[in-house]
Amino acid sequence: MSQENKMGVMPINKLLISMSLPMIISMLVQALYNIVDSVFVSMINQAALTAVSMAFPIQNLLIAVSAGTCVGVNALLSRSLGEKNSKAANLAAANGLFLAFLSFLAFAVFGLFGSRLFFESQTNNPVIIEYGVQYLQIVCIFCFGLFGEMMFERILQSTGQTFYCMITQGTGAIINIILDPILIFGLFGVPKMGIQGAAAATVFGQIVAMFLALILNHTKNKEVRINFRSFTPNWRTISIIYQVGVPSIIMQSISSVMTFGMNKILIGFSETAVAVFGVYQSFIFMPIFGLNNGMIPIVAYNYGARSKKRIMETVWLSIGIAVGIMLIGLMVFHLMTPQLLMLFQADEEMLAIGVPALRIISLSFLFAGYCIIVGSVFQALGNGVYSLIISVARQLVCILPLAWFFARTFGLHAVWLSLPLAEITSVVLSSILFRKIYLDKIKPLGQAAA
Repeated sequence: MSQENKMGVMPINKLLISMSLPMIISMLVQALYNIVDSVFVSMINQAALTAVSMAFPIQNLLIAVSAGTCVGVNALLSRSLGEKNSKAANLAAANGLFLAFLSFLAFAVFGLFGSRLFFESQTNNPVIIEYGVQYLQIVCIFCFGLFGEMMFERILQSTGQTFYCMITQGTGAIINIILDPILIFGLFGVPKMGIQGAAAATVFGQIVAMFLALILNHTKNKEVRINFRSFTPNWRTISIIYQVGVPSIIMQSISSVMTFGMNKILIGFSETAVAVFGVYQSFIFMPIFGLNNGMIPIVAYNYGARSKKRIMETVWLSIGIAVGIMLIGLMVFHLMTPQLLMLFQADEEMLAIGVPALRIISLSFLFAGYCIIVGSVFQALGNGVYSLIISVARQLVCILPLAWFFARTFGLHAVWLSLPLAEITSVVLSSILFRKIYLDKIKPLGQAAA
């Protein structure tokens, strides 16, 4: 590593755009294929769409475990590169892949033995239960593609090569989009698989993306070398990964708990309300996640390199971009709400529930961009527990109790208010904790600039 990594020398505005733009594009493609998945599933019938919406907590949990582990690997890898410690960087990558494999085994077992119990805990509608089990078993049993894809992509991302992450994610998403109608409806002589086809298209795209990311790491990544010939788990490295990773896993898993709880509240009104909440989750936040995926390694690298100036430039620029993106999202959700819902074959009941619901929920966008970026700064600096505190306060202390109270007191139309109200709490807590971490970790670095 005799040549300085671009994360230490390139101007911040150019660096953040060059690293984040490919990730934003790939996340938008990811969002597109989530939407396409739901659109094609809704063509089967609304029960199928509701089943997929009810499966979101487990899919979110699967992604939470994968992404949380990747955050820990990403932060350690980027910091090690900033410190010019190639041995620690290689150990982080190898042990991250080992942890991804163990996580896949756990979810595969759940897919085989826990899927039916999960759906029976939410509804007694046998059609929805059967659809849900068919969908979720395939997603879980073949989730090695997702775990492998995300880990190999984060290893590339940690060295600043986000363009290749865009290629892998985009390839997987495009394969999913192409295969969705073919497998669901049985086109071109392929057997008609229904909702199982949607799940099969998803996991096939992830598996192809995993192998592509593996090849790109081997051929394009010159800073990290992964060797499993004499591999044994390094428990110190795993401990460092999970110091950041476990709070991130818990934080993102809380989203699954919140979604499960909201589904339980909403299904008390109608299955359509659950489907509407699923539509909201299909659209939101992907560009911001792409932005913070590009930002985290920059902050972590420059923390390792002790460059206060570059860290703060990255943070403020990221916040400005995030807020701007979310303002655009707010306008889209207010001006094009019926059109968004009609993508999902919305009937009169779904429009009646969904139009006011999405407009109220989208008010939270005003605050969410800032909170997501600040939470990612905590993770990049090794203080994932701060992000956990904010997530618990927002989703468990605010959203679910408020939703339950509004449901019992005012009815369905008021339940949606719980989301923007909770986001205000998140802004206050994020600002307090960001000031603390600035004083404790960033300010002492001094004014060193690369």
